[in-house]
Formats: sequence, structure tokens, C-alpha cells
Amino acid sequence: MATIGIYKPSPNDLNPISRSYLSNPKFQFQTNKKQKRINYKINNNRTTIYAIHNSKLSKENKKDSKEEKKLGFVDYDEGKHQKISIQVTGFRKDDIQKRYRLRVDGDPSQKDWTISEVVEKILKLKHWDDIDGKVLNRWAGRFARKNYPLLIQEITKRGAIEHSVEVFRWMKNQKTYCARNDIYNMMIRLYGRHNHIDQARGLFFEMQEWRCKPDIETYNALINAHGRAGQWRWAMNIMDDMLRSSIAPSRSTYNNLINACGSSGQWQEALKVCKKMTDNGVGPDLVTHNIVLTAYKSGGQCSKALSYFDLMEGTNIRPDTTTFNIVIHCLVKLEEYERAVEIFNGMREKRAECHPDTVTYTTILCAYSACGQIENCKAIFAMMLAEGFNPSIVSYNALIGSYASQGMDKEALSVFNGLKRIGVKPDVVSYTSLLNAYGRSGQPEKAREILEMMKRNSLKPNLVSYNALIDAYGSEGLLTEAVEVLREMEGDGIQPNVVTICTLLAACGRCGQMVRVDTVLSAAKSRGIELNTTAYNSAIGSYLSMEEHEKALTLYKAMRIKKVKPDSITCNILMSGFCKIGKYSESLEFLQEMKDLKIPFSKEVYSSAICAYSKQGQLSEAEYMFSEMKMSDCCPDAIAYTTMIHAYDAAGNWEKACDLFADMEINEIEPDSIACSSLMRAFNKGCQPTQVVRIAQLMREKAIPFSEATFFEIISACSMLRDWRSTMSLIEMMEPSFSRVSIGLLNQLLYFIGKSGKVETMMKLFHKIVASGAEINFGTYSVLLKNLLAVGKWRKYRGIAVDGGCRNTTLTWNVPQYLSLCIERE
Repeated sequence: MATIGIYKPSPNDLNPISRSYLSNPKFQFQTNKKQKRINYKINNNRTTIYAIHNSKLSKENKKDSKEEKKLGFVDYDEGKHQKISIQVTGFRKDDIQKRYRLRVDGDPSQKDWTISEVVEKILKLKHWDDIDGKVLNRWAGRFARKNYPLLIQEITKRGAIEHSVEVFRWMKNQKTYCARNDIYNMMIRLYGRHNHIDQARGLFFEMQEWRCKPDIETYNALINAHGRAGQWRWAMNIMDDMLRSSIAPSRSTYNNLINACGSSGQWQEALKVCKKMTDNGVGPDLVTHNIVLTAYKSGGQCSKALSYFDLMEGTNIRPDTTTFNIVIHCLVKLEEYERAVEIFNGMREKRAECHPDTVTYTTILCAYSACGQIENCKAIFAMMLAEGFNPSIVSYNALIGSYASQGMDKEALSVFNGLKRIGVKPDVVSYTSLLNAYGRSGQPEKAREILEMMKRNSLKPNLVSYNALIDAYGSEGLLTEAVEVLREMEGDGIQPNVVTICTLLAACGRCGQMVRVDTVLSAAKSRGIELNTTAYNSAIGSYLSMEEHEKALTLYKAMRIKKVKPDSITCNILMSGFCKIGKYSESLEFLQEMKDLKIPFSKEVYSSAICAYSKQGQLSEAEYMFSEMKMSDCCPDAIAYTTMIHAYDAAGNWEKACDLFADMEINEIEPDSIACSSLMRAFNKGCQPTQVVRIAQLMREKAIPFSEATFFEIISACSMLRDWRSTMSLIEMMEPSFSRVSIGLLNQLLYFIGKSGKVETMMKLFHKIVASGAEINFGTYSVLLKNLLAVGKWRKYRGIAVDGGCRNTTLTWNVPQYLSLCIERE
């Protein structure tokens, strides 16, 4: 047996039960002289660690003792380990009084168990079994009154509420039992942990009946219990009662009270308690600061939390991992993703004082998910595994949710199955995220299967689950099925909320069923659901999509009467809706209303305003709006530039349109096919076909997809230039799209090539068009016949005429005339 060093475990080396011992002053380690040394017994490559605490001698009787052992082992060959655990011996048969010892010796059913053995035997029984007869009445240690606090302490640590209640009931019926504060305090904490507040208060009054005066730990436990249940007013009243009893609150008391207010979202009350704490001379510690930060976070005051953190850095208290986790969470909520990732990377450095944990990784994973960076989500999850962390159910749910947000159902299902393979039971959030993945990928039937699977696994779908299924059906236009889900949801006792109404209204707009919109609004009113801005936006948008502008305007007026403030989305929906039907002046009235209500303009609002002004021929007002947009926080995007190019096109000012396109390149805004086609149209109108070809080359270099409008403008430009070489390269680009391009555009292309004298090229193109499956009409044959006749290709002319007469009945009347003409020429 070799002796190496001094053994003093740190809190990070122990499990939660052991750490509670270290944090308790009654179980603190003694000085180095009285400590036992660690012993390493090496046998077959197995290292077994034993550490025996000092015996705590009672002042009343030095022979009374309780012994604790910390045991654990590590097997490097097998890759197994056992966490350090505490074995409590307690007062055994030799420690009890002689008259009780004689009774135990004379009865073979009486067992000399340690306290840890008693706890294990109790927990193996069902709480409705005869715990008294099977275990407790057979235990010799029951005659030692000092065993009771140890027994109740060990069993409450396991969190078994039913067993603890049974043991406490048995304990109070024993003659040797004496009511003590620490026993009641432990039971109050246990009730608080299980949210049994009435029972905790009952114990508080019961202990006073036993003439057991509550101490500061009792009040702390009771305040903590009410804080867990969200009853912060009760916690404040308990604090007042504590002061009336002349018991001075400690730092833990204030921390519990601040936590009670903060967890209920009452961050202002939490700050008042914090100020009172400082005024009474009790300085805050790191726990206090973390609780205040959590209070800000729970109250949705993320900006205030970050300001508080900045002030905290100026004190001598250094933040820990919990502090940084809260800060990262607040940064993610405020969409300051770069700063959140910067703090995370700083925590991962080798010399960092605080290193990331599972919560940190999960929060960063959520940040990347919000940005739509799925690859980074996968990398963070893999990094978490590589660092040796065991992802929690929340981590898995966050990864499934990131896939679901992009409609990646296969990847989401793979993570979901991996969750089950490692033995972790999926919860409601897991199933709902997978359901949402199928909904986003356009598979509502599979989403329904996930909901049924959830029910089969004894999990009750919540409001979010049903809303996701309604959205899955509504996104595919299956309004009847979405309404059936609503009825099923109400049948399960779950009342719809405003999100449900918004989802149904959006589905009505997709299906174009105005009657359904009225029905959904009536259903919301009958259920007492107050519509918010988002709900009004969905209803107004649905009416406008069905061209019911009067109803949309009536609903907007009702929205204003009910004092629901519109936002930029509301005004943009109305502006664009009225622009579509040509009511541009009415559209601009909403712009003025936004100014009166001091609603900040969005990019979409600026684009709608520019469109309305340009359609009315008010180019100067459109330019003013565009300049104002550039000076504001809303930097113009591709849509805004395209709208302005349209305005210059309508005004016939191709020079300014060209300058605007160059400005897009300077500002590194990638143009789309719509912007390019608008600019090409402006150039063609201004007789600048060379510029059109240049734009086409630019589109090819930047891999901007060609649309039918761009093809039309390029053909028109080539026709003006008589540039058949550019036309041939254009044909190569168009070949994959022949089946999707309109026949009118193809006819124009055939006409241009034939008119240029390239009849053979025209015929090759014609055969390619036929092979692609594009539908040939009368105009196509007319173009071919005219061009063949013009160059004297009468034999091909006759073949095309016959083929056209067979393919198209409209050519039948002209075939004899064409044939007679051919015979005359022959």
C-alpha cells in the first residue's frame, strides 16, 4: 500500500450529493494535520480510492460517533469509473444504550445496518409498501436519537418525496424522537424542490407546535420553496415575518428572495431587494450577481442585463461560467451573434478562467440556428462531443430545431433517432421539432404521424405541437385538415391562442377562401382571443390576396379603433396591395400615416413608396425616397435598386438606370434577374443594344439565372445589332430552358435567325425545340415557311408545310396553296 500526497477533493471532482457535503459547514475538512492521506491500491491496473473523514466527536459523549466514507474506483483497461460516493455509517448497535442493546441482541430480526444501507433498502420498496415493518422497525439504529437527522438527510438528498414523508411520519411516532430545526428544514427544502408549497408551509407551522423555533435556515428554505413556485409575494411576506421575529437575514436569504422575484419576471422588485441588501450592510457575491442577471433575462430585459454585466466587470468579483452563459443568451436574443461567438471563443482558450459547459455550447448552437448556419450548428454539436461533454436533451432539441427551421426532415429524423439510441427519451419538444421539420418540408401527413407517435408514447401534445401541425396543413393549402386539427386540439382540452389564429388566417389567404377568413375571425372573437398586430397583418394580407380591398381597409380601421398599433409590415401590406390595383394615391396615404404614427420605415416600405411614386410619374419623389433610404439605417437591397431602375425605365432615363446599376456593384449588392431585365429594357428603349449584351455577359460571369424577360431583351438587342454570333451563344444558354420558355419567345428567336439568312441554323434550332417537348403553334410554322420561301428553299418549304398541316389543323387551309406554289417553281 503506497501513500501519495494529501487528499482533499475539490467540488468539481464530486457528484452533486458530495458537493452538498462540502458546502455544509458541518462537514468541512479539518486542517492538514488531521486529514487522512489518500491511499492508492494498485491491483490489476485498477486504482481504488478510499478517503475516510475524521470522526466527529460529540461534546456530550465522546464515544458517540458517526463515520463517513468516500468511495470510488477507476478502471482504465475497461474504461469504467464510479463517481465518488459518501457512505454514512451512523450510530450502530454498539453506540446505543445498554437496555436497547439487550433488546436487539435477543431478537434475530433486528439488523445492525448502517444509515446508507437503510436508505438503499427503503428506496427499493414502493412507497405504499410496509416500510415500517420491512425496514425501519427492524433497524437497531432506531434507538439512537442522533441517527434521525442523518437518516432524513440521506433520504431527502435522493429526492424521493413519498419515501421521505413515510420515514418522517414513522420518525415522529418514535419515543426517542425529538423535534429539531435541521430535520424540519430538510423536509421543507424537499417539499419546495417538488413544488409542494402547502405541505412546506404546513411543516413550518407544525414545527412551532412542537416548540421548535424556526431559525434562519428555516426561513431560507421556505423563501426558496415559494420562489421555485413563482409565488414571489409570499416570499416577500415571509421575509417580513422573519424580520418581525428578530432574525437577521443573511446573504443566502437575500439571494433566495431576489431569485424568487427574478424567476417570476419581477426584475424591478428583484433590484429593490438587491438595493435593500446593500443598504443593510450585506454585500452581494457572485451568486447575487448571477441571480440579478437571470432576473433581467427572465424579464426580457437583455439590454439591461448586458449593462449590468459591464458594471459587474468593474468590481472585484470575477464572473464564472454561469455568468457568461447568461450574457451569451442575452446577446443571442439581441441578435448580436458575433459578440456572443467572440465570448464563446474566449472561454475556449487554454488560459481562460471560465470554460464552456453544455449550456454554453447549446446557446451558441441556437445562435447559429437563428442565423440559418446549419453547418456551424453541426460543427458546434460535434465539438461538444469531442470536448467530452454529454449533450443534454435541450442540446439535441436545439439541433433538431435548427434542421427543422430549414425543412431538413431527414437530418432532423437522424438526430431524433440518435437521441433514442443513446437511451434518452425524447420529450414533447423533440417530437414537436421533428413535426415542424416535416411541416416545413411540405409533408403534412408525416407531421400528423409524428403527433400520433407522440400520443402513443404517453406524451401529451402541447399548444406549440398543434400549432405546428396546423401550419403544416395550412402551408400546403389543406385548410379543411387544418380546421380539423383545431377541433381536435380543443377536444384535448388545449385552447387555441393568437398564434393559432394567425396560422389559420395565413392558410385562408393561400387557399383564397374569403368566407373562411371571416369564420376564423368570428371564432377568435367567440373564444375571447384578442388579435395582435401579427394576426391583423395575416387577416389584412389574406383579404388583399383575394382582392377584397374594402374588407382589408375596414379591418385596418377596426385595428386602429381597438388601439392595436400597426407596424411597418401592416403598412407595407396595404401599400403594395393598393399598388397592385392601381390606387397609388391611396397607397401613399398609408405612407403619410406611418410618418404620423412615427413608425420606422422598413426596406419593403421604401420599395413600395418608390413604386407608387414612379407609377404616378413622380420621379423626383421616388428619387427622394431612395436617397432617404440610403441615409437611414435601411440600406437599399436588390429589390429597392430594382424598383428604382423600373422607375428610370418608365421615365426613359437609361443613363441614370445605368449609373444605378453601377452603384449596385460598388455597394457589393448582387443584382438578380429582375434587376438585369429592367436595365436591359431601359437600354433597348434608349437604343443601346450593346449595353444589353454587356449585361448579358455580366449575368453569365456572375451565374445569375436567365429569365424569360432577360432572354426577350437580349434577343431584341441582338436583332437591332444584327449580331448573329451573340445570338448563337444565347441559343446555347437557352437550350436547357426550351421546355419552360414561352413559344412566343422561341418564335421571335427563330424569326431573327431566319431573317439573318441563317436558315440551316434556324432549322436545327426548330428540331431542338421539337425534341425538347415544347408546344409548337401556328406562328412557329409561319416563321419557318416565310424564311424558307424568302431564300428559295422550296423543298424544305414543302416538307415543313406538310408537317405543319399534319401537326396543326390551323395550317390545313394553307397547305394546298403552299404546295401549288412549290409545283409552279419546280
